[in-house]
Parts: sequence; structure tokens; C-alpha cells
Amino acid sequence: MLAPGPERVVAIRTDDTGAATAPPALFPDAAAAVRAFEPEAPRWVWPDTAAIYPSVLRAGLRVQRCHDLALTGALLRTRAGLAPAAVTAAPADERPALFETTPAADPDAVLAEHADQVARTGPDARLRLLVAAESAGGLAAAEMGHIGMPFSAAAHRRLLDAALGPRVPADVLPVRLREVADEVSAAFGRRVNPASQPEVVAAFARDGVELASTRAWLLRDVDHPAVAPLLRYRDLAKLHSANGWAWLDAWVTGDRFRPVYVPGGVVSGRWASRGGGALQIPKALRTSVIADPDHSLVIADAGQLEPRILAAMSGDPLMVAAAGAADLYAPVAAEVFGGDRAKAKVAILGVLYGATAGEARSLLTLLRTRFPVAVRYVEDAARAGERGEVVHSWLGRACPPPGERWWSEGDAHGRPDRDARARGRFTRNFVVQATAAEWALCLLAELRRRLADTGSELVFFQHDEVVVHSRDPQAAVRHVLDATASATRLLFGDTAVRFPMDVAVRDCYAEPATETVPSRRIARGVDPVS
Repeated sequence: MLAPGPERVVAIRTDDTGAATAPPALFPDAAAAVRAFEPEAPRWVWPDTAAIYPSVLRAGLRVQRCHDLALTGALLRTRAGLAPAAVTAAPADERPALFETTPAADPDAVLAEHADQVARTGPDARLRLLVAAESAGGLAAAEMGHIGMPFSAAAHRRLLDAALGPRVPADVLPVRLREVADEVSAAFGRRVNPASQPEVVAAFARDGVELASTRAWLLRDVDHPAVAPLLRYRDLAKLHSANGWAWLDAWVTGDRFRPVYVPGGVVSGRWASRGGGALQIPKALRTSVIADPDHSLVIADAGQLEPRILAAMSGDPLMVAAAGAADLYAPVAAEVFGGDRAKAKVAILGVLYGATAGEARSLLTLLRTRFPVAVRYVEDAARAGERGEVVHSWLGRACPPPGERWWSEGDAHGRPDRDARARGRFTRNFVVQATAAEWALCLLAELRRRLADTGSELVFFQHDEVVVHSRDPQAAVRHVLDATASATRLLFGDTAVRFPMDVAVRDCYAEPATETVPSRRIARGVDPVS
């Protein structure tokens, strides 16, 4: 156990129940404690990985395992039927400070919290796996933020210059945005601010076009000369505000993009990011994600993950058989939809997300007759949600309970159908999406373990995608595939469901069609489960 104090760090050996087994040892900082004890490969118990581990990483050290009390506490809180703790509003500048202080923690309180969490977790093997995976994810998040993703600042500046024009002061609109704004005004025959939705809607109305909003999908159906420059303006404005020069200054240092990952930042267990937009890297920016000399980027993502998760969870024999194929939709299309793969995809995604309108309803009816067990699995979760019940993922993550307002409007029989159906759609998808997040966490934890001391580094993670920066891409690919197979066994044992990984080795993260650096692809569509 490690508890940071105002001047010293306290480390105490504990047993599996969380009870202390030796007197406290004092260290000047967390790095010194890790340096002393990590050779024994302990499982570190500490209040919050995000607060403690960065200083250890800056000292050039890493730990193999930990138990994160904050992440575990959040899991157990929702399992106890409590709403997730309120997220503290993030300050405007989320960049790590040069000199950070770690919040002090009372050692006795840390010991007591750990013992309580061990008792509440109990012998439940699945829940114990979830706790371990969640804590490993916290370590990986801190490590990726410390290492950073390779990112060429020079390449990004060239992109900005080409798209927006020369750099201007923060309070000045780039020249290309001003030019496109002038094109919009010229198309309307009067001065219109393209950044103002009311002005744009009013301008269209004056020309006889009624719009409820200026959403892109609505504009694309409008025959008007202002549409094309408006859409260009929107794209350029987004680039400027989200990933412009200010973003580059704030988040890219030493040709590394260092975001702040937030494990478990979404109620389903998916990650979020705080500042920097790590989980929303536009395709245009990917041309700037370039491997170091003599290195490659190994990019791997799981195909059709959530439908395969549903097959494994439900155990529906026919869906399991379909998920044994490299393309899950193909056998479903052949058996149910006369070979129409598009309809098969719409139907399966409709099952996951509760689509019941239009063609999706009839397709769902066909799918229900072929895969009754799988469909019943998510429909049972939906009905439970409509009744205000809490549903759980495969390993035991609980969805948040309904709020007081939900209950105050009457019981499940008396409330408006719309509210009940909305919660049902949420719980229907939660059981699958949260389990997919658990599979991805186990993949991440296994891959992190396998890459240790190999010279390869995990540099990016997004839902079902990982990126490894490596001098030995062939070895890194093997580690990715082995970690995939291991994650599948950890969750589902000896399942016949396959989880194919689409793996590519490149010098640049961008798709080959838009790469400025030649691609060295050595693996594509590789399946670790034979």
C-alpha cells in the first residue's frame, strides 16, 4: 500500500485481505518507494493512479500491477445502486504542470478503503478480473500520456498553413476562413456570418429555403450556392478551433502528442479524454502521426466487436456459429436476408441499439426468428431498463440507476412510454457496449504486459483500437494477436466466437490513400483465433 503524505510517502506491506503485515516504511516520494519495492513485483495499492503514477514515470520507473482505489470505488459505487460520483469541472488548461503535487492521503484511511473494497468484491472471479483490468487500464493511460504518440509538429504546421493560411494571432480569423466567409456572403448577396446559425437560417429563409438548423445533413439536401462554402467554412473552423495552432502549442511537445486519458470516463466503461481530443483525432491530422526513424506504427482494431460480444455473451448457438466467420454479417445475410449483407448489418445493429422504425422493424422480426437467444438477451436488458432496474455487463459493471426525477414521475407502468423506452434502449446497449469495453481493457492490459521491456510502446487506445510504436513491428504484431486471444479467453473461455483483428504496419497513421509517407503493411485482417 502506498499513501502520499505532505512531506513523505508511506508504504506498507499488506496481505490479500488488505490488512497490514509489516510496519510502515517512509520514503521521500512515490518513485523512491517504487524503486525499493518494485523488484518484488507487488500489486501496488494507492488512492489514484492518475495522481500518483505520473511522478513515478517521470523518474524513469514503471510498475507491473496496481489496485486503483478511485477506479475500483467507482465500480463498486454503481454496483451498490448509487449514481456515479459527480465529475469535477475540469479547468481550462488540462496540461500536466511542470511541478505537480500529489494529494495527501491518510495511510489508515487507505488501508481501510482497500480492505473494504476487497471484502465487497469477494470471491466473484469476474468482478475481480474487472477490478484488475480497470486498474491496469489506469496504468496504461498514465503511461501513454507520458510517452505520447509520435506527432510531427512540422507536418501539422504545413497542414494548417495549406488549409487556413499563415498563422495569425489568436483573436484574428485566419485568411482562408475570411475568404470562405466572403464566399458565403456573396452567395447570399448580403453580409452573413457563417458562424452564426440564426443569421444563416434567416438568410436561407429570405431566399425561400426554410431550415430548422444548419446541420450538415440538412444543408446537403439544399440546392443553394451558399451550401458548398458553408460546409467548407464549417470544416475549416473546426480544424482551427479544435486542432489549430493553439492546440499544437498546448498538446504537442517534442514531436509527441500527450493527451490526458480518463479510464472509465463513460458509464459503460469506455474511456474519455480531458483536453487534447485524444479520442477524436480527425483523419486529416493522422497524416502528422509519423513513426520515428527505424520505427513503425502497428495499428490494430477489432472488427464487428459488439455483435461478436453479443454472440459470446448470449451463447446463441446459431449466432455463435455466424461469429465464427471472419465477416459475421456474411453468414447472417446468407441465412436470413437472401445474401443481402447491408440488410444483415442493419438488422444486427438494430438489435444492439434498439432500432424499431421503418425497415429495421421488419428486419428485426426476421432476425428474431433466426437468433432468438441473442435477441432475447438484449431485449431482456431493455425490459429491465424500462422497469427502472439496473443491468450489468459480463464482468459485473453496473449501469447507473434512474435518477430521482425518473422515479418521481411514477412507476414503470404509469410513466410516459417515451421515457421508459429511452431507458430501455440505454440498458439494451449497455450490457453489450460495457462488455466490449471490458474485452478491450483486457486486451490493453495483456498487450501492456507483453510489451514490457521489448522496446515497443503502447501509444494510443480508442475503444477497440490500439497503436504500438515499435522497432520490431513483426514482433509487435504477434504480441497484439496473442493479447487478443488472451483477452477473449479471459472473458469467454474456450468460445467458438472469433475476434478478428485488422492489423496494419505503417510509417504514418493515415490511411494509405492519403498517406504522405509510404506504407509498409505486413499484416491485414489477421485472426488470432483459429
